[in-house]
Amino acid sequence: MAQSDAQFDVVVVGGGIVGAGTAALAARLGLRVALLERDDFASGTSGASSKLIHGGLRYLRLGDVRLVREAHRESRILRQRVAPHLVRDLRFVMPVYGGGPYGPVAIGAAMAAYGTLARRRASLVSRAHARRLVPALRGDALRAAGVFWDAQTNDARLVLANVRAAADAGALVANRCEVIGIERGAVHTSTGLELRTRHVVNATGPSVDSVRRLEDPRAGTSVALSRGAHLVVDLPDGWNAALAVPVDRTRIAFALPWEGVLLLGTTDTAAETAEVTDEDEAQVLAEAERALPRELLEPQAIRARFAGLRVLPLTSSSTAEARREVVLTRGPLGMLSVAGGKLTTYRVIARGVLAALGFDVPSTAFPLPGAAEPGEVAAELDLEPALALHLARTYGRLAHEVLEVSNDLRPLAPGAPEVVAQVVYAREREWAVTAEDVLRRRTTLALRGLGTAEVRAHVDELLVAGSVA
Repeated sequence: MAQSDAQFDVVVVGGGIVGAGTAALAARLGLRVALLERDDFASGTSGASSKLIHGGLRYLRLGDVRLVREAHRESRILRQRVAPHLVRDLRFVMPVYGGGPYGPVAIGAAMAAYGTLARRRASLVSRAHARRLVPALRGDALRAAGVFWDAQTNDARLVLANVRAAADAGALVANRCEVIGIERGAVHTSTGLELRTRHVVNATGPSVDSVRRLEDPRAGTSVALSRGAHLVVDLPDGWNAALAVPVDRTRIAFALPWEGVLLLGTTDTAAETAEVTDEDEAQVLAEAERALPRELLEPQAIRARFAGLRVLPLTSSSTAEARREVVLTRGPLGMLSVAGGKLTTYRVIARGVLAALGFDVPSTAFPLPGAAEPGEVAAELDLEPALALHLARTYGRLAHEVLEVSNDLRPLAPGAPEVVAQVVYAREREWAVTAEDVLRRRTTLALRGLGTAEVRAHVDELLVAGSVA
């Protein structure tokens, strides 16, 4: 059957984590599904987050205990069953400084409550203990510290794993396919693909209102946008935890070890674009300096910058105080638009979307393709240990598939674990078209400041070779 003649149960517009997660769940339930993305999968906010799978300690301050409990439950499921190769434990230190927004008593109480909700140990520790975990932590005015556990992920690869799950279950998935028209029961695209469908889900994140106007030109503004900017610097030696530094009574600044670098951020500023500004950079550095020495934070130390746009409900409060809730709305032609939410709770959002469409949705936690403990997979690969672990942490059990597609283990960048086989696999099995797709989303080279002109040219050559072949 030609795709233009196909009848779908659900067409999902938007290839971020909510769209990909919804498409994966719907396809696994046996529905006929299409997933359409105008750019590349995870090219928006879902590939530019703080990479955290977390309960959200600051949401306790906002009184949203339900969200914290729900997020902790999802974190456990993601770590243990859904994507153990992509979601890993991360210990945090929350320093308590004299003159800061919270004292030891308040942080100790927060640790007790957060640990209870997480079902994991969280406690107040001494200055010496905190500095053993983070040797670079500033000691002046440091009174104590909270220590707790959350988790982190490769957000773009978590999206790709959901896209792969949808495709494996029979869904049509297409990037570089913009929706340009919506009628009752039909979706029209920039590629000439026209799909007949019972339901349309608008999961386009910051573009949610633009897509709503394809259905109804009179649709107004339904969300507020907030920019979360991040900086990437070198990771100092000896770090055994991440930092969560209270900035004021609402916001927390992070310093996160991730993929061999240190992520600093994030801002929470009303914005319409995801471009990191000079003001964003200055704010991130100043907030990091509350807990880290200035020599680690010189502007010339910055390897890379990135930002994403959060989607928040319209409110008279500041974006930092806005609740991270999910809002579902119906358009005049029946399209269901989903706005807001958290990376951590994407599975909950997907279930809610399909339930709102009238489908019976079980609470089963489906493992994503490749789901496995990285150490187990690495032991199965006949490779140098560092490369084996890198592939296992990136692809899980699909690392075997990567090596079946290509056995070219030449490095892509000096001193980096990424190899040519990953580009070939991205081209053949992961819908990669451009060097940016590979360097920023199939790998993390660009985010680690290693996407040099030479590396980019090499990746371009590999992608072109595949198109010629």
